[in-house]
Amino acid sequence: MADPLLEPFQLKHLALRNRIFSSAHEPAYSEEGMPKDRYRLYHEEKAKGGVALTMTAGSAVVAEDSPPSFGNLHAYDDAIVPWIQRLTDGVHEHGAACMIQLSHLGRRTSWSHDDWLPVVAPSPIREAAHRAFPKEAEDWDIERIIGKYADAAERMQAGGMDGIELESYGHLFDAFWSPRTNHREDEWGETHEGRLRFPWEVLRAIRERVGDDFIVGLRMAIDEGVPDGFDVNVGLDILQRLEADGLIDFINVIRGTTTNDVLLSEIIPIHGMPAAPHLDFAGLVREATDLPVLHASKIDDVATARHSIAEGRVDLVGMTRAQMADPHLVRKIIDGKEDRIRPCVGATYCLDRIYEAGEALCIHNAATSREATMPHDIPRATASRRVVIVGAGPAGLEAARVAGERGHDVTVLEAMPWPGGQINLAARNPRRVDLAGIVQWRVSELDRLGVDLRVDTIADAAMVADLNPDVVIIATGGQPQLPPLDDGADHVVTTWDVIGGDVTPTGQVLLFDDHGRHSALTAAEMIARSGAELEIVTPERMLGIDIGGMNHVPYARAFNETDTRITLNQRVVAVRPELGRMCVEIGSDHSAHRSVRHVDTVVVDHGTQPLDELYFALKPSSANLGAVDYDAMLNARPQPARGADARNPEGTFELYRIGDAVASRNIHAAVFDALRLLKDI
Repeated sequence: MADPLLEPFQLKHLALRNRIFSSAHEPAYSEEGMPKDRYRLYHEEKAKGGVALTMTAGSAVVAEDSPPSFGNLHAYDDAIVPWIQRLTDGVHEHGAACMIQLSHLGRRTSWSHDDWLPVVAPSPIREAAHRAFPKEAEDWDIERIIGKYADAAERMQAGGMDGIELESYGHLFDAFWSPRTNHREDEWGETHEGRLRFPWEVLRAIRERVGDDFIVGLRMAIDEGVPDGFDVNVGLDILQRLEADGLIDFINVIRGTTTNDVLLSEIIPIHGMPAAPHLDFAGLVREATDLPVLHASKIDDVATARHSIAEGRVDLVGMTRAQMADPHLVRKIIDGKEDRIRPCVGATYCLDRIYEAGEALCIHNAATSREATMPHDIPRATASRRVVIVGAGPAGLEAARVAGERGHDVTVLEAMPWPGGQINLAARNPRRVDLAGIVQWRVSELDRLGVDLRVDTIADAAMVADLNPDVVIIATGGQPQLPPLDDGADHVVTTWDVIGGDVTPTGQVLLFDDHGRHSALTAAEMIARSGAELEIVTPERMLGIDIGGMNHVPYARAFNETDTRITLNQRVVAVRPELGRMCVEIGSDHSAHRSVRHVDTVVVDHGTQPLDELYFALKPSSANLGAVDYDAMLNARPQPARGADARNPEGTFELYRIGDAVASRNIHAAVFDALRLLKDI
């Protein structure tokens, strides 16, 4: 039986080779607003991987008074055209189509970026997420921006794009037709017809500029899903009018709005939320229009994607985050290797990373966005070597996978009865259980590659030496470390104790988060949901400072629903037993003031300290004495070969440590350490 996902599809004049696309998103890989090599190679990799259509930008901004909040491309600049041409040429060379999403961000940005122009909107209504107070667009603003849309569309056509998509959920375009954001009393508002005027003028201007043959679509919220917004009936009315007037060639269905992180997480769900939550809704839209229907929202597994096409819910299915995890997803379907697809685990590290650090990264594919230096397909080595890896957390498992792909003889020694390391703790939070896919996929790959994975094995220097290694990788991870206290370290428990189930705090609990990552908030969520009375104390100016806005939402919900007390800019100074309870002294970096709490349990999180004893035991016997050539690593070159010029010519093996065995970091750092070191071993 033919696979519905692999059926071709005709989008206007454009022949697409299958039904899978990557929806428009802004990974923030631009340089000076241009899609240079990093941006291009990221999209080319998906084209190599078999995708039918990759949509770029999310969104490319059409005007200077739409400052780029997410590293957006500058579609208003003529200089972008040759860069767009290089990108589209690269994608087309590998058989995929390429489109771009255009937008004016309206109020969904900040005036303090780039040229410091005032933010504009139909009405001066602030968006909570970006906090800017917009000015009400004047007549000359509206005239200017309509022309800017048309100019940008013409540039994209000149750059070889197969089409454009206009963003219409939470930006300027749809802010005009939504009654919640357009309170105008002139011809650009007041009535439903007036609110539709600006979007219609934009689309007409674009059509006049690019002609009827160029593909123009809309990624549109058909139902805003909020009390003061428009509902599905109004949304379908707008869509049917657009179709009747011949202004668009496809509809990419969204449900919801982006006003704040809570609403955004319902459009782009994270792990712990239902898969494909709007797929049936997209099917209802498809029944109401003859336009091709596209849709993407947490469709991260092949079975759901296949169902969406087979059951006629959509014409093209977006697997965007899934292709960040594995850009070769489609090729693996074609080759009958679905079991080898690296899974998207819904961690949404990609999206949160844009806001927190200015670039999207997959939590467990370190090659994504680093295509210039990091391979997705690991090349075979010219000769097999004996590689011993100690530790089977994410760093050790990735090291073993890469070494196995290189064709080496690999043995992994893991002290616990099962692989996974700290991921096993993280996945104990029911919302985050999908993280286990990071481990399961790698274990499956190790089995395919014939890697010898030995669990329940406590390695020492003699055991490692007996295996006669050429290369030893120490990936032993870390163990909880306590924050610096003046007194009372013996009277606290760690978040690992709570998450692992060794301690179940009751009564009044104080959790001191001196880390700012998931381990602290996961433990806090578990405590709060258990019925204990919880206070979270952190020296930071915000809760979970290293957790992005999307992942913050379910934690904040849990703390709100349990009346958890959150105390910022404070730190635990000392803990002392007092009358069967704990007296906790609270201080601050900001003043000498002190306060006191009396609680039943004190839980702390201060990251991890490396489990590095074995590394230091092996170091004197190693040829490189554990040294890493950073210059070679950063320039994607192999580490120096063992030889007479080695630091220790008598050494019989190369020694490296990776992941939390070096320092307390995260999953992505662990897999990146492993990939960039082992890809050349």
